[in-house]
Amino acid sequence: MRRNWGARLREIVLDGMRAVVLENERVRVTVVPGKGGDVVELLHKPTDTDFVWLAPQGLRNPRDHLQGAADDVAPFVDHYEGGWQEVFPNGGAPSEYQGARLAQHGEVAGLPWSYEIVADREDEVAVRLAVRTRRLPYRLEKVLRLRSGTAALEVEGAATNDSPVPLHAMWGQHIVYGRPFLRPGARIRLPEGVRVIPHASAIGPGGRRVRAGGPWEWPLVPADAGGVTDLSMVQEPGSPSDIVYVTGFGDTGWYEISENIGMRVEWDATLLPYLWMWQELGASTGYPWWGRAYTVGLEPFSSLPTDGLAAAVANGTALALGPHETKRLWMRADVLA
Repeated sequence: MRRNWGARLREIVLDGMRAVVLENERVRVTVVPGKGGDVVELLHKPTDTDFVWLAPQGLRNPRDHLQGAADDVAPFVDHYEGGWQEVFPNGGAPSEYQGARLAQHGEVAGLPWSYEIVADREDEVAVRLAVRTRRLPYRLEKVLRLRSGTAALEVEGAATNDSPVPLHAMWGQHIVYGRPFLRPGARIRLPEGVRVIPHASAIGPGGRRVRAGGPWEWPLVPADAGGVTDLSMVQEPGSPSDIVYVTGFGDTGWYEISENIGMRVEWDATLLPYLWMWQELGASTGYPWWGRAYTVGLEPFSSLPTDGLAAAVANGTALALGPHETKRLWMRADVLA
């Protein structure tokens, strides 16, 4: 019998794609297996606050562009609806790795995932999603879990090298916040002692891209135009676009972003030791934003910079998976209210 209380789960159709809705008394989470396993809603019911930013172009079915998978741009940017994506095995710019040409943030964010319901009880609901990459021999799985009475989405991930060949990868969680939740003056909190590595054109030791003098102590970094930028506060519309990398979390990474209501994200920082922190606040008036984005991304990642897998291999930050090895990841996203 279908429940309308406690933890519950529904299977629906969004824009021609199967979607799964997990909810309880406090939150509702919608995931789209047919589009990268994307989380397209994380709604706090008591305040009607959705923490997932949705892009103006909306949700688009990946079947409309699978034939263009070799395109360096279209698989991700042209079909980016906002939301929360899994990024694997390439992060950032297009890259070539051992003869495989990988698109921006390719491959899994642009592929349909299979799914199965693994828990459907009044106290807990959970769905397992799985996908195989097409250019590299990887299998990715994740379980999304919601327990009754909590405001937390729990995630358990696994990445497996399905070959007898040692391989590299970049693994990240493309989590982006926007309006109406995100507002100027919202605060971003990180653990004490983390360090900021700004992204710039200068090449530092080991091939790492840093500004001269970096890394810097959170939350202050030198601004390109002089002065200092305070990364702990969300800036006004029209502020410059930027990206930095934060590291030094220890075994468990966490951040909080809030203004009256907020979100706390925790993750396994032994596997994802970097936090990509980027902002697009309306300053980019050309492709692909056209001045319509007011977003901040806070994205746990295995590697840096945003130049793609080949660059991460060169600087020693790429994730290494031995023959038939599996890496396991845990995360938790908890509403602060």
